[in-house]
Amino acid sequence: MSKFFSIFIFLFLFSSTLSSNSFDTKNYEKLKKELNEKYKNQNPKEWGENVTGVKSKINTNDKLIAITMDACGSPHGMGFDKELIDFLEKHNIPATLFINARWIDRNLEIFKTLAKKPLFEIGNHGLLHKPASVNGKSVYNLEGTKNIDELIDEIELNAKKIESITNKRPKYFRSGTAYYDEIAVKIANELNHEVIGFSILGDAGATFNAKKVKEAILNSKEGDIIIVHFNHPLSQTKEGMSKALLKLKKEGYKFVKLSDYSLK
Repeated sequence: MSKFFSIFIFLFLFSSTLSSNSFDTKNYEKLKKELNEKYKNQNPKEWGENVTGVKSKINTNDKLIAITMDACGSPHGMGFDKELIDFLEKHNIPATLFINARWIDRNLEIFKTLAKKPLFEIGNHGLLHKPASVNGKSVYNLEGTKNIDELIDEIELNAKKIESITNKRPKYFRSGTAYYDEIAVKIANELNHEVIGFSILGDAGATFNAKKVKEAILNSKEGDIIIVHFNHPLSQTKEGMSKALLKLKKEGYKFVKLSDYSLK
């Protein structure tokens, strides 16, 4: 990869959302050099969804649950489940939305609207929806980031994109597929992101039917972090999720954003 290849990609993809002074190429390359020097001799020993450093629970013993919802931006995942968002708003249920750069580009006005709503907060779901690796490990037929430079681009370029639109830098990062090696997690932390996993698989990439979604979410207990998707409006996520959340509310559970509590 040439020295400024990543910068070219960034400016090409995001020129419509950046001012000419909003990206400091010199400091960005300095940051990459520093992180490469620090981590170049560290070889990852872990690979998965719950490696060292990933936060998958809220730090609480109260009946609190965090809902996280991804918009992945794959060729078949550019949609918007408006009914699901409307349901959350109707019942005043907050959520953290992890959004990929490609989804933002396809749904810019929707993204701007979501980012302005106090019920939701925006998380970083990466530039190209890649698993977070320092050596190109793959999962689900998706190749992970090939090296430290590509990992930094995956995290930082989408963070800068989100910040350029919302004037707020995202605090949380979830990689494409939610797979990581532990060195990638450390580097994400260096980029001022907490790395977020999950403890309840709510819709398996929007593939569960309504019954399975409901059953999965009803397994939630104190401190759980649920993952579902809001970029597949034809899925049955909304149907199953809405029934489960209303039942959990009747049982005394409250729903929070990730930023409302410390994580573990």
